Amino acid sequence: MTSLDELARSGAALGQGEFAAALLDPQCPVPAGLRTWNGSDPARRLAVYRNNVIVSLVDALADTFPVVQQLVGPEFFRAMAAVFVRRSPPRSPVLAHYGQDFPSFVAGFEPAQGLPYLADVARLEAARVAATHAADADPVREEVVGLALASGDRAGDLNVVLHPSLATLESRYAVVTLWAAHQVEDAADIAPVDIDVPESALILRSGLEVLVLRASAGVVTFVEALRAGRGLGEAAHRALAAAPAFDLTAALSQLLAHGAVSSLDLPPRLTS
Repeated sequence: MTSLDELARSGAALGQGEFAAALLDPQCPVPAGLRTWNGSDPARRLAVYRNNVIVSLVDALADTFPVVQQLVGPEFFRAMAAVFVRRSPPRSPVLAHYGQDFPSFVAGFEPAQGLPYLADVARLEAARVAATHAADADPVREEVVGLALASGDRAGDLNVVLHPSLATLESRYAVVTLWAAHQVEDAADIAPVDIDVPESALILRSGLEVLVLRASAGVVTFVEALRAGRGLGEAAHRALAAAPAFDLTAALSQLLAHGAVSSLDLPPRLTS
C-alpha cells in the first residue's frame, strides 16, 4: 500500500466533508488526526494527493471541452479549470458526468469575458457528452409516422416524444460553425469564422454517433415546446410566434431523418 492510499483511508475515517474540503482547498489546515503509514509529514503527503486529484479532474474537463481548450490555450484552460474544480467538486464517481456546470462557470469567469462566445461553445461540448451517455430509444417506425401524419384535422393534437439524447442550443454567436471548424487534426487547417452570427443547434445521438446539426429559425422553440408536452399544433404555433420563417415540414423532416422522434401518437378524443 502506498502512503497516498493510506492517507486517503485515514482521511475517509475522519469524515468525508472535512477531508474533501482540505483536499481541494490548499488554504484549509490539515485535518486533525490525519496520518500516514510511515510517519511522514501528513501535510506534505496531502499536498501531493491534492495535486493528483486536481490534475485528474482538470484532465477530465480537458477531455470534455477540447474546443474550449483550443480557443484559450492549455495554460489558460487548466488554470480556469482548476478554479472550477476547487469550487465545484464532483458529485458523482463517474467522471464522464463531471463538468455539466462548467459552461455556467465559464460565463461568469472574469478573465474569460473577452471571449463572450466561450460559454456557449462549452454548452455545446457538454451537450455532446450528455448525448453520448443518454438512454437508448428506438426511432419511430415509418409506418407509424405515415399513419400519424394522416390524422387529418387531429394532426395538431399529436404527441411527439423526442429521443432522450436530444438537446438544443441557441447562441448569439456562430458557435456551431466555430466548433465544426475545430474538428480538424491540424490547427493550421482551422478556417476563419465570422463569430457575430447567431446560430442554433440540435445535438443528439444517432446510433453510436453524436451529431451537431444546425437548426433553422424557430426549431429550438418547436423542440422545447414538444419536450414540455405540447401537442404538435401548439408547438408549431409557438415556433411561428418566435420565428415567422419557421417551416414545420422542414423541422419534422430534420427530426425524423436523424432518429430524433421516438414516438408519435394521438391522445384519446374527449367526449362530452
